[in-house]
Amino acid sequence: MNRKRSTALYKRAQELIPGGVNSPVRACRSVGMDPLFIDRGDGCRLFDADGNQYIDYIGSWGPMILGHRHPSVIAAISSALEKGTSFGAPTELEIELAELLVEAIPSMDMVRMVNSGTEATMSAIRLARGFTGRDKIIKFDGCYHGHADSLLVEAGSGVATLQLPGSSGVPASFVEHTLSLPYNDIDTVNKVMAEKGDQVACIIVEPVAGNMGLVLPDDRFLETLRETSEKYGALLIFDEVMTGFRVAFGGAQERYGITPDLSCFGKIIGGGLPVAAYGGRGEIMAHIAPSGTVYQAGTLSGNPLAMAAGIATLKQLKRPGFFESLDTQAEKLITGLASLAHKAHIPVSCTRSGAMLGLFFIDHPVKSFADAKKSDLERFSSYYQGMLENGIYLAPSQFEAFFLSAAHDDEAIQQTLSAAERVFADL
Repeated sequence: MNRKRSTALYKRAQELIPGGVNSPVRACRSVGMDPLFIDRGDGCRLFDADGNQYIDYIGSWGPMILGHRHPSVIAAISSALEKGTSFGAPTELEIELAELLVEAIPSMDMVRMVNSGTEATMSAIRLARGFTGRDKIIKFDGCYHGHADSLLVEAGSGVATLQLPGSSGVPASFVEHTLSLPYNDIDTVNKVMAEKGDQVACIIVEPVAGNMGLVLPDDRFLETLRETSEKYGALLIFDEVMTGFRVAFGGAQERYGITPDLSCFGKIIGGGLPVAAYGGRGEIMAHIAPSGTVYQAGTLSGNPLAMAAGIATLKQLKRPGFFESLDTQAEKLITGLASLAHKAHIPVSCTRSGAMLGLFFIDHPVKSFADAKKSDLERFSSYYQGMLENGIYLAPSQFEAFFLSAAHDDEAIQQTLSAAERVFADL
């Protein structure tokens, strides 16, 4: 494929933007390529600056569950745009999106809008500390909760892709209260909580881990987190920035039947615009200013364009049969990929939760970040490059999930499987 314009744009960007990108994994360094520069999207397809067409399985890293340029979302944004872009004051749209979120997520009585997943998780942890009067938090290796200082310990996502242990510039004192435990390790959770439970403000977890590839929770893992947090008076925070409205309408907490104290949402609830939120029980949320003493604010929080896009998206997701259809397509894709890899004698471990999928180049199931790091990264790099040459746009990292949208029809799935068959044969 001709990528001359993308190459020229990347060279230009590197002179002005660190690494030429505004989020590290986009640089594609782990797969030995330069990034594509995207010109436009339509349905399940992207078109780069050189006019090449790709079937998109990144979906802006999850938000585009309806596909690109869905008519209802475009119409909602256009309608809001006619009234103005930002007011820094309350609008009715904020209430409408809050109502949709609270209706969909029974564990949330109240919700506060913010602009990014990092803001949501950072604020939820501050709230947990303010509510409990405790300092320590527990997270899990390979779970990425944004780039707040205390959360970069053993993080997944781009941190894993770049093989960084965390980040320079973070004082040791900022992370001394952060305990990072192995994902799915129930025994270690129980041991640490028995020793330090009365000091722990919260346990924060991706209920389905999507930032070390896609790793599913083992039986009893989430139940254990719920039980032990209650036992020791800590709050349980579900980071559903990825899983919310994707693995089920009510998120992972609906799919797995667990009720957290606080939840963080993002991506899909903004319909492609920058929106996130955190919420939970009313007695906890009442501690947020101006009702309480836990401070958090944002000039663009509740931005009317973003609220309009989120409302339009969630209304589409409520249509009967939406998630059943999405599940069918996702299962068709992941079972097809697993079968083709087996046919080509390529060891893979395939995972799925709703419309989140994962494919590891490894010969045994992946249960933790330690397992994920044993994947064949060279083979993944070859797979990525081969799929891209065949018109399939995947996340440029073994440590990222990939996503289906409602726009991925049978033709797109078949085209993807045909491409994978050719690429697996070459591997």
